[in-house]
Amino acid sequence: MYDVLVVGSANADLTVRVARRPGAGETVLGTDLMESAGGKGANQAAAAARIGGRTALLARVGGDAYGELLLAAQRAAGTDVAPVIVDEHARTGTAMIIVDPDGDNSIVVSPGANAALTPDDVAAAKGVIAASAVVSLQLEIPLETVRAAAAAAEEAGTRVVLNPSPAPEDLDRELLAVADPLVVNEHEARALSGRADGTPGDWAAALRERGARSVVVTLGGDGALVLDDSGTTAVPGVRVEAVDTTGAGDAFTGALATRLAGGATLPEAARFAVRVGAAAVTKPGAQPSYPTAEELAQLP
Repeated sequence: MYDVLVVGSANADLTVRVARRPGAGETVLGTDLMESAGGKGANQAAAAARIGGRTALLARVGGDAYGELLLAAQRAAGTDVAPVIVDEHARTGTAMIIVDPDGDNSIVVSPGANAALTPDDVAAAKGVIAASAVVSLQLEIPLETVRAAAAAAEEAGTRVVLNPSPAPEDLDRELLAVADPLVVNEHEARALSGRADGTPGDWAAALRERGARSVVVTLGGDGALVLDDSGTTAVPGVRVEAVDTTGAGDAFTGALATRLAGGATLPEAARFAVRVGAAAVTKPGAQPSYPTAEELAQLP
């Protein structure tokens, strides 16, 4: 039995810090290249496992050094990697990340083996899905595979947490209908709600009207906004000094899924997830920055 099964991407993060981001046609010098484990799916799994969630990951990696790096990082976090498929004929996905002095980042992803995760892979993992309290999904793998995982979870009675990132132009009703919650940042909420103006509360309401069972809008340092059957809840942020925001949203989502699996209400889970996300931005990198339960207790 798992608290959380993450079905999603696994990437090697190649990170460079710069004094300022380059403009078109411009070259700037950066720091030494840092290689670390990433990918939205793998990040969420690592975040869930590091805080004590019984976690498994269904993903594809290549039979290369980056694939070994990603598997080792998941094992170190405590994730069960038995469902991970090692594709000897593919390259592991990579993400090229530029981080500025404020900790903000720009990311370009090369999907690699992630693009080969198929509905057949999901069908082969139906037993794992049925043995999980929550399935966490994102959009760095083929959309038909996300749909297959959502449908399998619905059939098994497993709760679905959907983080539609990278944000599509539109999100089909089938996926929205199983999202409990739909987890979006402000940019994603605005784009997917179809409302160019308004507030996070307006965007959340529009997304619920379009079919999401519940909605969480993450607000960076300002916390989060939750909309479910109990109404709208504003969750305050935790003030920290940001070093690197890479993977902070994934830390939030992994923590949220873990608390939901343990029976917390959505507002309760979001309060906990805000703290995990805040802790994650105080260190460089994605997975290397994720806190354990003991480290989280030291946060102000």
